[in-house]
Amino acid sequence: MDGDHARERRLMTESQIRARGVRDPLVLAAMARVPRHLFMPEGLWAHAYADEPLPIGEGQTISQPYIVAYMTEALGLDGGEKVLEVGTGSGYQTAVLAVIAGEVWTVEIVETLALRARAILDGLGYTNIHYRVGDGSEGWPEEAPFDAIIVTAAAPRMPAALENQLAQGGRMIVPVGTDLQELFLVRRVKKGFERDRLLGVRFVPLVKAS
Repeated sequence: MDGDHARERRLMTESQIRARGVRDPLVLAAMARVPRHLFMPEGLWAHAYADEPLPIGEGQTISQPYIVAYMTEALGLDGGEKVLEVGTGSGYQTAVLAVIAGEVWTVEIVETLALRARAILDGLGYTNIHYRVGDGSEGWPEEAPFDAIIVTAAAPRMPAALENQLAQGGRMIVPVGTDLQELFLVRRVKKGFERDRLLGVRFVPLVKAS
């Protein structure tokens, strides 16, 4: 449908994502399907399928494809889940989630980014996404609990407010830290929470309302 970009997505999925250990077939299919170039300025389209983060304005970035795939796989989605995304950003991660999950609730504090992402996602025909402009560090309490939560910016410390919005058995993937950041996988279990460090990362900081 979009010419050579489909081939670029297939190459990206095979060489950057599957080759580095992502095996979930739903994630691989979503990464091969979602047109990453549409979520960034047209002047960057030549770099759209490279394994690197790229600027999208307002001091924010679109994450590298491998990290998007890695974080999505860590959530263990198999379809039908209710997912909260903290940090809509470009909308690219939102689209990947929406391909796999049942419903996605996404929150973005920067209104210009939120409106741009929604316009792109609406244009692509996604109907299972719910949007909010606001402080994502507070989550979306009235829609909790969520089967999965993904945070796409670095929280300075483990966000208890988000942990508490996980359903029993739910999973959250979140980068934590300031200068040195680590990606954590959090599981809600009967006795509280299990938290596993996964890898070192570098994300823009999570913006809170002043």
